This record gives sequence, C-alpha cells and structure tokens, in this order.
Amino acid sequence: MKTCLLGLLAETSIHPGGSEAAGVVDLPVAREAATDYPVIPGSSFKGALLGLAREKVNGAERLSEPERNRIFGQQDNAGALLVSDARLLLLPVRSLQSAYKWITCPHLLERFQRDRLRAGLSADSVTPPNAEAGKYLGADFGPLFLEERQFDRQGELPSGFAEALRSLIRHEATAKRLAHQLVILADDDFAWFARHGLPVQARNVLDKQRKTSKNLWYEETIPPDSLFYALLSEREPNAIEPVMKLFADRPYLQVGGNETVGMGWFAITVLNQKGAAA
Repeated sequence: MKTCLLGLLAETSIHPGGSEAAGVVDLPVAREAATDYPVIPGSSFKGALLGLAREKVNGAERLSEPERNRIFGQQDNAGALLVSDARLLLLPVRSLQSAYKWITCPHLLERFQRDRLRAGLSADSVTPPNAEAGKYLGADFGPLFLEERQFDRQGELPSGFAEALRSLIRHEATAKRLAHQLVILADDDFAWFARHGLPVQARNVLDKQRKTSKNLWYEETIPPDSLFYALLSEREPNAIEPVMKLFADRPYLQVGGNETVGMGWFAITVLNQKGAAA
C-alpha cells in the first residue's frame, strides 16, 4: 500500500471545532479523547482536500467530478484515498527567553516514529528520549520559563533530532530556528500546556443600532507555527498522486472553521518514501 506523509505548519490560527463547550470556552478545539491533545479529525482534513479539488482554475475544477468521486468516494461508495487524522507534533508556547519555544514530548515523538515507519520512512533519528518531570531537553537557556512555569535543563537534544523534524517545515527561514527553539518536556508537563496553553479569543455580535453586545462568546484556537502531520494511503492505485499535484503550484491548505476571518491556513510539505521533501 502506497503511503505518504504530509507536514502541516500553521500559518494562521486554526480552529478545528470540538463537539461541546468546555468550561468558560464556548467553542473549544477538537481534542483526542484519551490525551486531550488538539487534533484535526481525518474527516475534516479529508473535507479540506476535497474542497481544494473542487476549486476552479480558469473556469475548470482542479479535479473532475468522476475523478473526485473515485478518489474521495461518495455516500454509498468508499473512495480510493485513506486520510488519517492530522496529529500534533510541535506546539509553540510563550517564553520569557524568546518570543516562544516549540515544545513536544516523548509520547508525541513515539507516535511520530511509528507513523514514519508506516509511511515507509526512516525513523531512527526520531527515537524518543527520556525526559524528566520539571526539566527540559534543548539548547542551554538556564532556567526556562514557559508561561508561568519554570523548567531546569536536563541536557541537549539527541543528535540529528531537529534535522529530522525540519523536513516537515516548508519555509527555510522557519526551519533554521528549529534547533534553537525546540524543547522536549516530559509527557505530563506537555499535556498541561496542551490542555491549558491554547489561546482563547472573545468574539462578539453587535446590535447595529445601539452598538451593544448581542452575543458574546469565547473561542479556543491552535496558535500559528504549530506543527502537525498526516498520512495519506491508497486503497486503490493512483489515489495519492492526483491529490499531491494540487499542491504543486501553491502548497497551502485551509482546514477548520472561521475561514472568512483568515483562520485555518497550513503550509504543506510532502515527504516521499526516501524522506525527501517534495
């Protein structure tokens, strides 16, 4: 079965809507039930790919209707393309030492390693290191302050580690910052930031005449520069290649809600089975 791995770097805030309110947040992001990690469900990601295939260029849809039906399926027929959830890998968190640090944890790295193997890619360079609670692996910042929490340094990043993740980031200038801004925390420490460290924005509807509030609500988002990845696989031959061609001239995809206010944009990187970005 042919499989490819996509790197998704958030260019804007992302809002993959969750199913129900959480505390004071009226519109939380979608999360994995067991871990509370933010996630983009495969159904949402597949829908975004289908929307891209329907876009018109010079008056013609980018993929014809019969080709779309073959690849993405219809109500009574499964398509030839298998689309995974888009999984979180790096989360930007505010820091006193710099604008932000990218944080991850051994559990996310273990899953990324397994998914790379499933995609036919080398996984030796992303072997999850041991991370102690209250400490961090990364460049020497001394005591590291993330939001209101302090972490002491445990040691360096594993050799070649940042380079392995760099291949998922399309922009060279952004990728160059990775080695200095990447931090590995213990699983439980990372989970705290995943649960409590996402931005919450207040949004409002105003009465046109009185300019007073008619409907105030709070909405959770995933911040720009978050890094996700997803896998595409084939049930039948020649399902992946037509989709990948959609990114050839413009490697961007909009996923999730609030697209009319600029949310949901990802820069896409495609890794082939040799691990090279395409």
